[in-house]
This record gives sequence, C-alpha cells and structure tokens, in this order.
Amino acid sequence: MGSDWFEITLEEYSEVLSSKRIFVKDYVPNGIPFFRSKEVIYRALGEKINAELYISEDRYSEIKSKFGSPSKGDILISAVGNRSGISWVVPNDMDFYFKDGNLIWLRNFSPELNSTYLSYFLKSSTGQFMLTSNMIGSAQKALTISGIKKLNFKIPPLSEQKAIAHILSTLDDKIELNRKMNETLEEMAQALFKSWFVDFDPVLDKALTAGYEIPEPLQANAEKRIALGNKRKPLPAEIADLFPDSFTFTEEHGWIPEGWEVSNIGNEFNVTMGQSPPGSTYNENGEGMRFFQGKADFGFRYPTDRIYCSEPKRFASEGDTLMSVRAPVGDVNIALHDCSIGRGLCAIRHKSSSKSYTYYFMKHKKAILDSYESGGTVFGSINQKQLKSLDAFGNIESIISAFHKIASSQDEKIELNSKELLILSQTRDALLPKLISGELRLPELENIVVRA
Repeated sequence: MGSDWFEITLEEYSEVLSSKRIFVKDYVPNGIPFFRSKEVIYRALGEKINAELYISEDRYSEIKSKFGSPSKGDILISAVGNRSGISWVVPNDMDFYFKDGNLIWLRNFSPELNSTYLSYFLKSSTGQFMLTSNMIGSAQKALTISGIKKLNFKIPPLSEQKAIAHILSTLDDKIELNRKMNETLEEMAQALFKSWFVDFDPVLDKALTAGYEIPEPLQANAEKRIALGNKRKPLPAEIADLFPDSFTFTEEHGWIPEGWEVSNIGNEFNVTMGQSPPGSTYNENGEGMRFFQGKADFGFRYPTDRIYCSEPKRFASEGDTLMSVRAPVGDVNIALHDCSIGRGLCAIRHKSSSKSYTYYFMKHKKAILDSYESGGTVFGSINQKQLKSLDAFGNIESIISAFHKIASSQDEKIELNSKELLILSQTRDALLPKLISGELRLPELENIVVRA
C-alpha cells in the first residue's frame, strides 16, 4: 500500500440509504420489477433470474420523482440473513425498485471514489471482514445503514482505482459472456429435446404431410406447426426417416409416436444412488477421489471441486448426470471427471451411453421431481424405487443417437466455455486481493490492463 493511498469513511464519500416502504397491496401482476435481496444476490453472482414481484409504473414513477431510484453505477448490498454483504453494481439505467430493510443502497459517490472499485473492495476478503464485523444480531445476521456509513478504509488515487476496476470488470465481462453463451447453447439443446421427445414435432410434421388425422390432444400442437408455414424447416431425410408418421394410444401416457414404448427410468437408464463415507475420510487437500454430496456442490453445468474422499463408497463416471435426491429434488449437473457421490446425489446414464440425452431428459423431468419436495417428513427426497418408476420412452435408440450427435456438439462447446470460465474466475480471484491490498501497483497495473 503506497504513501499516496488515503483513508476514507464511507458516509463522507457516498450517500448510504435504503428504499421507501413498499406494501403488499402495491404488488401487481406485471409492471416494474421489484427486487428483494435474493434477486440482487443472483444478479451479483451472475445467475439467471426472473423477477417474481412487480409494482405499478405509476407507483414507481411517484417514488422515483420524489426520492430517486437506483441508476447506473449505484451499489446495492444484501443486508439480512446468511448471505448478507453481497454487493451488486447496477450495470445500466434499468427501471426497478427494491425492498427496504433487505438491501442497502449506495449512491452519489464522491469524485474521488470509483463505485466499481468500491464494489470490488467490498467483495475482497478485507471488505468482507469489515462487513461481517459490522453485522448485528445472533440468530439473524444483518447489516445496518449506520454500520455501513462508519466503514473506514484506505483507497488508492482515482486513476489507480479506475485501472483496478477496469482489470477486474474486464475479466467479469468475459465470464458473463461465457455464461450467456452457455445458457444459449443449453436452451437450444433443451428446445430440440422438447421438440422431439415431448411435443413430437417430427411425427406431427410427417402426419400432417401424409394427411393423417391428428389425435385430439395433439391438435393444438399440430396447429402451431401449421402456423409456422415456411419457418417449419424439415429435418434432413436421414433423421426424419427415424420418426414414424402416426400415433398410438397408451393407457399410461396417452398418445405417443407409433412404435415407441412406454417404459421407465429403471429399464432405460443405469442409476447409482450415492452413499456417504465417514466424515473422517473427507479432506480438502486433493487426497483420494473428488466427492460431491449434494446441490451445494453444483454449478451451472458442472460441480465445483471442494471435498475429496479417501474411502469412497459409490461412484459416478465422467459424463454421468448427477441429480440431487434430497432437498432440492431434481437439480442436475454433469460429472466432469470420475468422482464419488454422497447420499444427497445419484448418478444416471441412459443405457445407450448418451450423456446429452440423459442430461436433457432429467432436466425435463424437473417439473415432476418438484412434487417430491413435499414428500419427506422435513425435507423433500426421492428414493431409488420412486426414481426408477418414473416414465421414460423405450425403443427409440436410433432417435436418441441422432439427438446425441446434434446436442453433444453444443455440449462440447459448453464444456470448453466452462473450462475457460473457470480459468478466468481463478485469475480474477487471484488478482483481487493483490490489487485491493496494493501488492500490485502501477506500472504493473498498466501491463495487466494492456493484456486484459
């Protein structure tokens, strides 16, 4: 930390406040997004969200005209619960409002303080220690406006703040771009799965071309296909030939493509339920095999290596779909390496060995698996018998193979993006404490800026 660094108290360099009270009666079905702490936390962590609450445009305009609303460069900090202290910089002048008490709002920064730099300071171990030290309460931790105002720390000159902010935000921008690319690729593959295995679009197209009568429950989907007109691109002949041109009725599943069979997960997939070894065999030193216990280990697509086990009991192979079998039930990831799994997970692979079909099949089953959330005495869970009894189609191996050829190419891109994303994240996390502490200074920063 150089001699040109200077000490500030946050209330002297920014305005610290919260929002005006919004009541339940102010909620409307659609309108201006209203964020609680969880929506802000998800945005700060780069996770995809959909606003669940809204207020009317009139109410928002009234508040904004009298008291203002968050704008580009402002900071919101989660203030209540075990995820207090997570900060988010508003990226643009988006219209939204937020819940008082749950979030603390920083705005009107001094010209000597860069808000993006401040947000990274708050994310650093030093900043997090300060925030944690200022929390009140025992059962429910909370940050207060008065506590945030009194935060006292040293910062570098503005030019250096901007350089630090540029380096870290450039890395974050690249991370966010990779995340969005992965989301788009996954959505494309999931849409293809739904088209082929849920909506039966290729079968409907062939039935419509042949002039066959469409079963009443499928007529709405058929009308959608007709409405597409020329946008309804035909499949390549070698793929279209794999699908029948008519449907048959089954007691278990209603109308399904002719020749397909109603089966279940137990018949069509290999399933391994996890088992937890003694806690004494766990370590964080890389000794033994990667060990994943449950949803807490999951990322967007792949679990995060945290714990290893020297005496694993149950195993998953690289490419297996890992599914959470205890609250929450049904969340999925893919094993990036051979690993061991605890009782909070199971490993699944279709007997065709298609990891792409397995993954998108289990993602589609999430809506059904959600019903098991209320099945446990305290926490939701699903056992092996229940899981294996869930419906699945049989006698479709050739179609699964065709799906795999298409979806696996997208999945390979997701894997490459995910590996690059991990490197970018590790680089950012390694630089953050060095930049915030002053261990790295100009001209070192200028070299990093050029490379970034």
